[in-house]
Amino acid sequence: MLSCGNTHDSTQAIELLGKIDISESNILGDKVYASKSIRSYIVEQGANYTIPPRSCDSEQWYCDWWNYKERHLIECFFQKLKWFRRIATRYDKLDSSFLAFVLLASISILLK
Repeated sequence: MLSCGNTHDSTQAIELLGKIDISESNILGDKVYASKSIRSYIVEQGANYTIPPRSCDSEQWYCDWWNYKERHLIECFFQKLKWFRRIATRYDKLDSSFLAFVLLASISILLK
C-alpha cells in the first residue's frame, strides 16, 4: 500500500491491517505503532501484538523481546529494496509504475 511521503506510517496501519486476515496472528511493530487505537484493533481482530511500549506511555505492557528481535528481518528487507536505485530515489512519477517496480524488486530479492 502506497501513501504520501509526508504521512506518518502509523496513520495507515489500521487500514492496512484491515486488508488482511490477522486473526490468530502475532503482529510485530516498533514503538511507532504503540498507539491505543492500533493495539485495540489488533486485539479486536483476535490477534496478538509484539509492540514495545514507549517510555513516555503511562500504561506499560508486556513485550516479548525475544520475539521482537525477528523484526530485524523486515528492516533488512527494506534495506535490500533500497539497493535498487530506482526505488531509493523514486524516479517514477506514477504511483502505479513505482509500486510495480517495488513488487518486481521484491520478487528479485526473494528469489536470490
